[in-house]
Amino acid sequence: MKKAHWLLLLPAATIVILDQVSKIWVTRIIASHETVPLISGVLNLVQVRNRGMAFGMLNRTGTDWQSYVLIAATLGAIAIIVFWFARLEEGAHGAVIGLSLVLGGAIGNLIDRIRLREVIDFLDFHIGHYHWPAFNLADSAITVGTLWLAVHLLFFSQAPTKKKKQNEGNRV
Repeated sequence: MKKAHWLLLLPAATIVILDQVSKIWVTRIIASHETVPLISGVLNLVQVRNRGMAFGMLNRTGTDWQSYVLIAATLGAIAIIVFWFARLEEGAHGAVIGLSLVLGGAIGNLIDRIRLREVIDFLDFHIGHYHWPAFNLADSAITVGTLWLAVHLLFFSQAPTKKKKQNEGNRV
């Protein structure tokens, strides 16, 4: 296995494990919809369930079809990540790390969707009465991984060189 494979799989597996362990821990120490202040006025620990997706979109009870759509969408996203990884050039470690974080987060939330038909969220950031929607470690990994990829692609990714293009033309 190439080193880049480990760079994709190890962080992703770590994210999945930390995400699932943290969700189990939260469900054991906090009742559903209970709030435990961690940093007064900024951060609470909560236990909420999200049947939908980001920001509570599609978060409705009694509509099982949405679970299947979100599971299918997540599997599609995972397939795209694996395809993208397979197409990366050797040494594209920055992109691999971003893909790994997104992959780990997607799998972490996918496990919840398959097991529970909903995702457990427990981090509640707020300033005064203005709350960011509750989220979890998988959501954080997806966000950080997406930002990492964007920065990497915008600022650190190099366009193919003229010599490289000529070599590709010679392969035909």
